[in-house]
Amino acid sequence: MTVKVRRSNARFLDRNPGLLTRHAFAFGAHYDPEWASFGPMVCHDDHLLGTGRGFDEHPHSGLEIVTTVLSGELVHTDSTGTERTLGAGEVAVLSAGAGVRHSEMASTAGPARFVQVWLTPDDAERDPAYASAAVDAAPGAGLVPVAGADGPLPVGVAGAAYAVARLDAGETLTLPAAPRLHVYVASGALLRSSLAEPLHDGDAFLMTDEPAHEVAAGVPTDLLVWSLP
Repeated sequence: MTVKVRRSNARFLDRNPGLLTRHAFAFGAHYDPEWASFGPMVCHDDHLLGTGRGFDEHPHSGLEIVTTVLSGELVHTDSTGTERTLGAGEVAVLSAGAGVRHSEMASTAGPARFVQVWLTPDDAERDPAYASAAVDAAPGAGLVPVAGADGPLPVGVAGAAYAVARLDAGETLTLPAAPRLHVYVASGALLRSSLAEPLHDGDAFLMTDEPAHEVAAGVPTDLLVWSLP
């Protein structure tokens, strides 16, 4: 049983005109064998795009790509013919499968921030597919299922489940037991607990074979929670 904390300021940073990315795991020129993956999770990126800026069309294969828009609007297009504009609170799953090309750009309405997770799928050769859904998280609602078990979106990894929670200041939340649990503070802060000093925007818990734990929000807080095999 282990609990690790990945601080925002320890993430690998890429800064380019109109783009700021914080990588939780080794990516591109950033190599660290101790932070290569977490079970099937091989990428957990927090992206901030300037107005009309982003990622031009590029290829992917053998990945489940899960995108959560935190602010602004993100315009997605891909080689299956899908064109979708995602607003804050919307989540999309792109199953790259045998191969797909896509682009992701902030709309002309303003900057956009989104968190993107890549998972290695059970079937890397499936036909590409795309689905999206709005997530209605509210204080007091606890963990709201998004993808995988009980969620509106499929994800091609058996045993994986994604949920989000929105907490008021002082509100507590019980994190589930799981073989692996990744808890990301997308905004706000968690109070000091038996697990760690306070966690702030951009920090994360990575738990392995831990029982359920209770956390408390110090201010209004949004959490993105992955349960993984």
